[in-house]
Amino acid sequence: MSDLELTDVSRWYGNVVAVNDVNMHIGPGVTGLLGPNGAGKSTLLSMMAGLLPPSAGTVTLDGQPTRGHVEMYRRIGLVPVQESLYDFLTGEQFVRLNAELQKIPQPKLAAKHAIGLLDMAEAADRKISTYSKGMKQRIKVASALVHDPAVLLLDEPFNGMDPIQRRHMMGLLTQFAEQGRTIVFSSHILEEVEQIARQVEVVVAGRHAASGDFAAIRRLMTDRPNQYIVRSSDDRKLASLLLAEPSVRGARLRGTNALEVEADDFGGFAQIVPKLARDNGIRIFELNPTDESLESVFSYLVNT
Repeated sequence: MSDLELTDVSRWYGNVVAVNDVNMHIGPGVTGLLGPNGAGKSTLLSMMAGLLPPSAGTVTLDGQPTRGHVEMYRRIGLVPVQESLYDFLTGEQFVRLNAELQKIPQPKLAAKHAIGLLDMAEAADRKISTYSKGMKQRIKVASALVHDPAVLLLDEPFNGMDPIQRRHMMGLLTQFAEQGRTIVFSSHILEEVEQIARQVEVVVAGRHAASGDFAAIRRLMTDRPNQYIVRSSDDRKLASLLLAEPSVRGARLRGTNALEVEADDFGGFAQIVPKLARDNGIRIFELNPTDESLESVFSYLVNT
């Protein structure tokens, strides 16, 4: 098991600040690095991998700097966002090249195993120039996995993949996390992150905007009400009762069979509804938060 630590990390290019004073601790499991295009995700991943030195601060893996230490590179696999590959090589040659660079004892066998994990065996003898975008993504992942790294860093890994390939990749990342590996993948597509990563690191304009379980982050946003859908045996009566509660900002009927409610106190609201229903003979059929999705968290953070 491996832990990545970023301490007061900044990176600038001339007068352009790409990453500004970021602190992160990333442990085993799947962590989603979330942010809009240009937020600094690729720069952060490159620094985690040791390919790019921070302009200030430190990046360490289990207490050792990732930059300039060969033994660290052998523990890290990086899947860059760039699509430029050695197109004149076959998929098998490309993956085996990385195995040889990592000085793996049996590079051909290691390459075959990694290619099989990504379901690319049938295309392994074809030149990369003939691959689709999704296939290029998968062969890049195979190359990053060939030396069996403890840490896997992936920059927009699902680009160009069809739904079947995405499901396969998500299952693979989940499997690796269950083995105790540290997985970090970046995305600007909220659904991708939400499906496999409860742990989220949000980056906005080069700054670390939030960290943790995305639902927990949402609940900490006390200046914005939590939103719910409630279905009951008497929505009108329940609405009038809820509006008398200090923690409820608003309640309105949605169509003929649901109630939309905004409340300040997540924990308090969860206790109020069943009590009001029990005391007034109302049956609750459904009570669900509607804005705990990663999309809601992301939209809030970006627009704050």
